[in-house]
Amino acid sequence: MDWQTTRFRIDLTRPRVMGIVNVTPDSFSDGGRYLSSDSALAHCDRLLAEGADILDIGGESTRPGARVPAIHEEMDRVMPVLHHALALGAAVSIDTSRPEMIRAALAAGVDFVNDVRALRQPGALEAVAERPRCGVCLMHMRGEPGTMQTAPVYDDVVVEVRNFLRERVRALADAGVERERVVLDPGIGFGKTPEHNWTLMQRQHELLSLGRPLLVGWSRKSALGALTGRPVDRRVAASVAAALAAVQRGARIVRVHDVAATVDALAVWREAGLGVQAQN
Repeated sequence: MDWQTTRFRIDLTRPRVMGIVNVTPDSFSDGGRYLSSDSALAHCDRLLAEGADILDIGGESTRPGARVPAIHEEMDRVMPVLHHALALGAAVSIDTSRPEMIRAALAAGVDFVNDVRALRQPGALEAVAERPRCGVCLMHMRGEPGTMQTAPVYDDVVVEVRNFLRERVRALADAGVERERVVLDPGIGFGKTPEHNWTLMQRQHELLSLGRPLLVGWSRKSALGALTGRPVDRRVAASVAAALAAVQRGARIVRVHDVAATVDALAVWREAGLGVQAQN
């Protein structure tokens, strides 16, 4: 299966690794580490050297309780890094929900919009529809980042996530964006308990019925900490294992902090023939 984005038609017969570039002071895992432009630019270079296929650049933390930056703050954080990343030759995504940021990033040539709110912010869907040649990742989130982890409840988390994503794909199609430009993210950790997250992993194949590739982000998430007892900076092994499990269950893109470790693990996975088994 291929995925058409602004500049690239990405072959997803091989699982792809998306490297996270958080240009924020308060992200849950690496907040503040890459806030300066120089450190963020160097981080982009390093992730590509480690084997990342995609760079995902964001200027707003979506962890519970994070402060929402003013739009000019987000622009100032993101745009210099975005311009640098676009010149490196790899696919680049903008991690944002704001129509102003979406328009600026797409005008700069970004390959796809990665929106945790699935283009539900006022004006976001219209901003994408103005440039229907871009790619889009639609993610499921229950509530808003500040409150999403306050006792989330589902009758059936997989069914509800699937129905939500189906509706958002339809809304995007109605706005004139072709299905081949869309990938879907079940939103691990976004308005979900650890049990909800593990259910989504175990039944991930049910989301494949939507007919679009899955992008999944387990990297360093709290569900891994709850399972292993490890703090966020010691969850590399668990994150890599979760990425491999997601790929084995049909995910085509994994969003990760630890690119080199994930790339190496996927190389072993493919050489062992497990990738063939996953496609059969």
